[in-house]
Amino acid sequence: MSDDHEPSPEPAPRRADQVAALRPAYQADLARGLDRFFEPQRTTCPWCGSSRLRTRLRTTDLLQHKPGRFTLDRCQDCGHTFQNPRLSGEGLEFYYRDFYDGLGEKQLSNTFAGRTRMYRQRAESLLPFASAPKNWLDVGTGHGHFCESARTVYPGTAFDGLDFTDGAELAERAGRVERGFRGSFVELAPEVAGNYDVVSMFHYLEHSAEPGLELEAAHQAIRPGGHLMIEVPDPDSRYARLLGRWWLPWLQPQHLHFVPVANLRSRLTDLGFTVVAEQHAEPHDPVDLLAATWLALDAVAPRDDFPWQPERPNALRRTLRGAMVLAGVPALVLGTLLDRFAVRPLSHRLGVSNAYRLLARRD
Repeated sequence: MSDDHEPSPEPAPRRADQVAALRPAYQADLARGLDRFFEPQRTTCPWCGSSRLRTRLRTTDLLQHKPGRFTLDRCQDCGHTFQNPRLSGEGLEFYYRDFYDGLGEKQLSNTFAGRTRMYRQRAESLLPFASAPKNWLDVGTGHGHFCESARTVYPGTAFDGLDFTDGAELAERAGRVERGFRGSFVELAPEVAGNYDVVSMFHYLEHSAEPGLELEAAHQAIRPGGHLMIEVPDPDSRYARLLGRWWLPWLQPQHLHFVPVANLRSRLTDLGFTVVAEQHAEPHDPVDLLAATWLALDAVAPRDDFPWQPERPNALRRTLRGAMVLAGVPALVLGTLLDRFAVRPLSHRLGVSNAYRLLARRD
């Protein structure tokens, strides 16, 4: 046997071993208390400055089940909804840890990789306004799966990606983007001023602590005549009211801001953009009823062992979990059918579209 063969890759660690290795650090974090994970509570709206605030929602972390309670306030003057008190830098690190990377990386990557049709539809929405952009920056690119799909629509376009996790670097190594930037768009913008024909932000702005600064950065990065494409959850969706804390796009605590479409249109105009398209039906993701049902079931019997729990779930809890999921299967199936076949064709007419998309030209 030749000794110059490639060595076998190391087997991936078992999830149980990963959890056990991470548990001491998480427990040490939690022992220091949760107060440091939050900034002081605001008394004014971060979008318009009004002091007329009202609590819209109180909830917990329904996806990872990390400890903590989170509040969303709504401005009674401009309608902006925001997390209050907002996560601090330490809080953002704690609640994002093992969501998009680490323990959660494989699951999220598989989820995003399977949404090729949605990514193509997003890319095609630009065609009536720019058929052959030269350079495109996708902000909040994750692992670059949108760029990979968009390249089939725009084969002559060079796609770059930016993310605050290591996803952009992984995307570059995988060849999904020409260049992957890791870090802050606000800090990067001066370095790439006027470099791009298109900047896209798909479900990115709601994660930003300062969405107004992100819009200014986009204006700086786009050359005159170029386009900015933004897609965000729609806080005016009727589902947001009907489903309450079980509406998936609330996604607490990761989502910090929810901007009504009128507010975003106005701010873009003030910055020197012209909004050329507004879409509601097209970006609607038909998962609301299914996701709400799943989140409710999962809240009763959380699905896995997590390192932020003090110990592994016992046999009784695992049995309860299995029984709850089995009992909930008919509701999950019904939710899926209603989402895809009953609600989706009428989502905009019914006012339940869970997202909107704006396309703006830089003047």
